[in-house]
Amino acid sequence: MASGSVPGFTLQTNGDDNPGQVSGSGGSCRRRSDSESETPSTAKSLARLCSRDKDERTTALEELSQKVLVCLGLDRPGSARLSKQTLLHLLRLSRSCPLEEVRVRATELLWTAQEEGVKVPRALASGPSCFIPAKEMLIEGPNQDILIESFLSLGRVDHLTTIMALHPSYLSCFLKTQHALFELDGPLPRDWRHYISVLAAARHHCSYMVQQHSAAFLEAGGEENWLGGLEHAPAKLRSLQTLNKLLAHRPWLITQQHIQELVCAGAEPRWSLAELIHAVILMANTHSLCSFVWGCGLNPEPDHVGGYTFHPPSPSHIPRSTHSPAHEDGRQELMDGAVEVEVLMKRMVELQEQEEECTQEEMVTRFERERSESIPTAVVRGAPPELVLCLVEEPEFRYEDFAPRGEQSPPIMRAQDYSWEDHGFSLVQRLLPDMGQFLDEEFQVVSNLTYHRMAMHEGVDTCTLRKALWNYIHCLYGIRYDDYDYGSVNVLLERSLKVFVKTVACHPEQTTAHIYHAFWRHFRHSEKVHANLIVMEARLQAALLYTLRAITYYMR
Repeated sequence: MASGSVPGFTLQTNGDDNPGQVSGSGGSCRRRSDSESETPSTAKSLARLCSRDKDERTTALEELSQKVLVCLGLDRPGSARLSKQTLLHLLRLSRSCPLEEVRVRATELLWTAQEEGVKVPRALASGPSCFIPAKEMLIEGPNQDILIESFLSLGRVDHLTTIMALHPSYLSCFLKTQHALFELDGPLPRDWRHYISVLAAARHHCSYMVQQHSAAFLEAGGEENWLGGLEHAPAKLRSLQTLNKLLAHRPWLITQQHIQELVCAGAEPRWSLAELIHAVILMANTHSLCSFVWGCGLNPEPDHVGGYTFHPPSPSHIPRSTHSPAHEDGRQELMDGAVEVEVLMKRMVELQEQEEECTQEEMVTRFERERSESIPTAVVRGAPPELVLCLVEEPEFRYEDFAPRGEQSPPIMRAQDYSWEDHGFSLVQRLLPDMGQFLDEEFQVVSNLTYHRMAMHEGVDTCTLRKALWNYIHCLYGIRYDDYDYGSVNVLLERSLKVFVKTVACHPEQTTAHIYHAFWRHFRHSEKVHANLIVMEARLQAALLYTLRAITYYMR
């Protein structure tokens, strides 16, 4: 997600790959280039590209073009120079700006720079997702109006926003929540908010979110050396690490003792309850977003590390699709996928018409069966990048099943004893006014989101399927609804879907293209994104419930 401010053009280098003027490694002591004097006015032109006044945008685009052409030194042959950051800004605008005139002009400026001998960056990915082909994104049609609104408000449209735009009603309330969390007045300073999110994203090795919030942290005035390791951050921020790892991997272990250690009178450094609830929501929000990023296979942004290169493509390089695994018999798979849809449709209808009532004992038995079911998800992945690893304390602390088979499990959280509606919402509203309302709207929108269709069928009531997904995720986190028949989960969620849901909800960094493509093989990609939204929000609510319960117990 983008931060609320528009980043300016900078002339700082980043290694030998920088095609622009070389400058020193320090901040104030680095040598200024001829083009660096253009930075303030160029940044102003960039900001004005986000004006809601079309004429002002047109003027700003012309000014930006002139400044870039001056930097290219067209009146002085052989003097072309553009900073790396300027080139990356142009690359981003050329790839993702929803305003066609801006996108086309940025592309033209990059071509002009290349013709003048400047090494120009190119994006390494063809679209926002490595799971969803770019052409499929165009077919399913992300809502252009909301993308334009996002660009005018935030100064960029990132891959996260583009994917979420497949569901504009959700994206609208999501952006309001993010704005409130990071931009509105609150107990925590803005740079701390983004640094806390950096630490949260690092738990899931999510370099996408780490880079997003690192950039926003620096824009908010944060100290760059904090990003080099936890030891450089203030002790107060470091004291969140135990809560951070529990929220990310085993929130059911959070107790009032963890809260007391941070907020009691003798705590050093001490957090106020308002500060702590803000930090908790920031961490849980970022952990759940990591699930969405991994679950949708988001590619790095074109101006982020890993998203671009200054090297031209090799003539012998033949692009290979990473969007779907190879299949020996694609026709047979399509047939199997169609049969799966018909079976699921039939089961949904049968459940909706079912009149049989189970005893409470049978309901509990079915819950325990789902909770203890063995769903293998472990995948061997490469080591996380250094920019992530240096921000993780106890990297070996990972997710473990709430109730491993044959072992004593922690007490179940019964929704009737502590729920968002009856307890969590009011506590958040009390400690962080209005935030409870923003979160509640997200939960409501994603729970009720439906287009009354499923795969190739229209006019379908998907309520039972959406509820099964939500309750299965809470089941994985040890939360039980006494009035829900968990037998429905086993009927509606086939094994490949359970593998995907558990992987994305519990250890998202292990998500692979194979896991994504193995479930709902005949469904639209937008429907799989919808499933990811349910996973993200259900996980967020589950983590918040355990922490809010601990805070409630502390306050008694």
